[in-house]
Amino acid sequence: MMTAKHDALKRNLTDTLSQPKSCNVVQPSCRPPTEGGTCFKCDPDWERHGNKCYRFLTEKLTWDQSRSRCEELGGHLVKIDSKDEQCFLDWTLIDKMDEAEDKFWIGLTDQVTEDEWLWVDGSKLDESLAFWNYGEPDNWREKNPDGEDCARMGEKGGAPDLKCWRDQDCNKPQKGVCEKTPSMGRVKFNCE
Repeated sequence: MMTAKHDALKRNLTDTLSQPKSCNVVQPSCRPPTEGGTCFKCDPDWERHGNKCYRFLTEKLTWDQSRSRCEELGGHLVKIDSKDEQCFLDWTLIDKMDEAEDKFWIGLTDQVTEDEWLWVDGSKLDESLAFWNYGEPDNWREKNPDGEDCARMGEKGGAPDLKCWRDQDCNKPQKGVCEKTPSMGRVKFNCE
């Protein structure tokens, strides 16, 4: 009986590992070379991925309010710099969305000049790292004549092609994603 269970678990693990993955989102919180070394650490309520810490705001705020809230917390609305980062955020948001329209503000806007998308640090969007959903940005004006000048992201079931950005009226409350640089910590058995 135990052998049958073992064989079934082994088959399940083999099947799971053989399925293609679009990205790898597993990231250890700290993997120092030796005890007593240094590592990156994030403040409580922040999640680490790569060389950034992320905080997922659950309160629905306007884009400007979300930007201010991130700054109050010592960061800024997220600037997505790589496919790996987009993948991490896409998969992380699946568990943080309660419904399909439950999206998250990112730090991208064309409020200054229409169709010139800028990150919160003032840098231009690199089109090779743009993850707009099909037909987006569309600057839809039916509910607001000023259009949609702020970017949000998230797909309840995940976006298989990672294309889950949409433009939205900046005054429509959404959740938000903040980011900041991790601090350095000393290692004993875990990051402290």
